Amino acid sequence: MKLSLGFSPCPNDTFIFDALIHHKIDTEGLDFEVEYHDVETLNQKAFKKELAITKLSYHAFAYAVEHYELLGAGSALGFSVGPLLIAKNRDLAQQLSAYAGEVLPEEFQNLKIGIPGKYTTANFLLGLAYPQLQNKEILVFSDIESALLKGHIDLGLIIHENRFTYHDKGLFKVVDLGDFWEKTTESPIPLGGIVISRDLPNETKDKVNRLIRKSVEYAFANPKSGLEYIRSHAQEMEESVMYKHIELYVNQYSIDLGQLGKKAITSMFDRAYELNIVPKTEKNIFLIGND
Repeated sequence: MKLSLGFSPCPNDTFIFDALIHHKIDTEGLDFEVEYHDVETLNQKAFKKELAITKLSYHAFAYAVEHYELLGAGSALGFSVGPLLIAKNRDLAQQLSAYAGEVLPEEFQNLKIGIPGKYTTANFLLGLAYPQLQNKEILVFSDIESALLKGHIDLGLIIHENRFTYHDKGLFKVVDLGDFWEKTTESPIPLGGIVISRDLPNETKDKVNRLIRKSVEYAFANPKSGLEYIRSHAQEMEESVMYKHIELYVNQYSIDLGQLGKKAITSMFDRAYELNIVPKTEKNIFLIGND
């Protein structure tokens, strides 16, 4: 049986899925047709039900929950792994940092922000910390730093490996939105999860969840096994940067969400419902591999 599978070319995802798609583990009769896309493209594909299995942001999952179920394996949650809001101007960065979670003065409210996607968890967190910042331009995540340096935007919302490189380019942190979330909720930040079509047989769903878990466990046991594959898709080619990225985003929650992981996701959905950011659903969020 062949299933379509979508995930990003970022090191954390290629690290997780290397053993699965290259048959370094027994895939129990399943094959996977892989598509690589940035997170916002994956979100949009989920809205259109184009993939059987896909990575997507937890923010977007709220809009796709009618058609997909959340797997217990493969998620990206953690502490100190959140998106960063950055600026080219040091003084502006320092001024804005004082207003996270507070009412932003009118003089700052029309600043133009480059974001990696409307439905990204990064944009959701930005809305929690700076709800008055609404002048947003959607950019591919890897283009945000250059747009900021060229003066096309005033602020940038960065994710993935860019959090390790922005300071080398003369850019300044306004706020770590993951840190803001953690202080507010005392939970790890839910960034992205792996979902599977509700239309597939339960046996297949269970099998996919089991295989992804085994793939993560294989990667932890053999961390250099997928090095060339990971490097071939990475934006930053330095091995140290790739593995810093992996260490931040792949952890025990990637093997299984567990109780704390589920609590973090529930907190995010509850906060989103409270602020009317996402529509409420009657569907169960945690169905597969979470019992």
